[in-house]
Amino acid sequence: MLSASMLSLLWSSIDYKAFLISSGICFTIGALFFLVKTPSKIIRKREGYLIVGMGWITICLLGALPYCIQLDINVVDAIFESTSGFTTTGATIFNDIESLSPGILFWRSLTQWIGGMGIIVFTIAIFPLLGIGGVELFVAEAPGPSADKIHPQIKGVAKRLWLIYIGLTFTLFLTLYFISGMTQFDALNHALTTMSTGGFSTKNASIAHFDSEWVQYPILIFMFIAGMNYTIIYFLFKGRIKKAWQSDELKFYLKIVFSLIILVGISIYYSTDYSVEKSFRSAAFQIVSLITTTGYITDDYTSWNNTLVMVFFSLLFLGACAGSTSGGIKMIRHLVFIRNSLLEFKRLLHPKAYIRVKIDQSIVSGRIITHILVFLLFYLIVFVGGSFIMMTLLKFDSRPFLTSIGSVATCLGNVGPGIGSVGPMDNFAAIPSIGKLLLSFIMIVGRLELFTILIILTPFFWKIN
Repeated sequence: MLSASMLSLLWSSIDYKAFLISSGICFTIGALFFLVKTPSKIIRKREGYLIVGMGWITICLLGALPYCIQLDINVVDAIFESTSGFTTTGATIFNDIESLSPGILFWRSLTQWIGGMGIIVFTIAIFPLLGIGGVELFVAEAPGPSADKIHPQIKGVAKRLWLIYIGLTFTLFLTLYFISGMTQFDALNHALTTMSTGGFSTKNASIAHFDSEWVQYPILIFMFIAGMNYTIIYFLFKGRIKKAWQSDELKFYLKIVFSLIILVGISIYYSTDYSVEKSFRSAAFQIVSLITTTGYITDDYTSWNNTLVMVFFSLLFLGACAGSTSGGIKMIRHLVFIRNSLLEFKRLLHPKAYIRVKIDQSIVSGRIITHILVFLLFYLIVFVGGSFIMMTLLKFDSRPFLTSIGSVATCLGNVGPGIGSVGPMDNFAAIPSIGKLLLSFIMIVGRLELFTILIILTPFFWKIN
């Protein structure tokens, strides 16, 4: 917040006072918590879940302060925008983004950048210790404290990830400013929200505003990189290309993306008046944007044809690689589920055979497979349950069913644009306040791999052993 206030002064923006007041409130609350004496310094799994879950909720609430102080919006809208930022969802309640002051626009982008790095550190360094999401299974993908990981210390892992993250962000900033021709302000904001796969833009029309391949191609490339596992990126920086290429998840990610680009590109070419280059550029940009859960827009994909609408809706559930800034289910879970499902046919034919799922030449334990299957089940339950509740709240919407499933799917997957009244050319301003609070909660649940928040809501979590 202090950095936002300093940049506001630099840009001669009037909102620096809002950030100074907000930072003062945060400092006061932090100081009060710091003074509280804890009876024990030992952090077990239970405390770990609570720290992660309550920490993210607290940050999202405090991040709403500048919006409440500077802008004429209600508290619920401010919380929704803040949560959308820190969870890198990219859904917004603002009808006219370009009318916002530079400080507020920068704060929106900064919250996504902070949230993106935070989730990398959590998924790679913290979640394996808590046993969340099944990511502890992948040697090449989850560098936590063990001999086969990148570094034995969490601080060391976090430091290296920060350096990669900052380096890629700075590289994209220079590219957008010097090559793409963006202003310094636009280049900075879009660099922050691209590498975090957040998708907040300084323009109402998102990336479509620039209407330039010199802008779209660099962002497309860096979105794709941001969707890769940061351990793989680390290996590539170290020149260990063979080690990186051994990742089954990376190869699956490449196959899915390029296959969809070819199929969707052909469909766009024959259903629109786009040239071949623009058809495949539009297909590539929207596919990578949705799979990596960035949510940038260059075209209204709901206007192409109904088949493509369903294709893009299904992309809201994919997610890119584990250990990246993207949201969604993640490629590795889809890969394990598909391989295990196909092997089930072999098990039916050969009931006495010992047939196991392998990822990166390592056998996946039965516990991990069960964990992934339960995750997929809970993901479906949250989606269906959330959609049903939203349906009851959107009685006056022109397309309640599409808006309900679109809003819940995009918030659960931390994507941004959906379908219905929350499509790529719309926003979430018309959603009722209760619906916005529900979607804010769903964003956090999706961002923290479901179990982190849901386990806190169970009665046995609070029982003293």
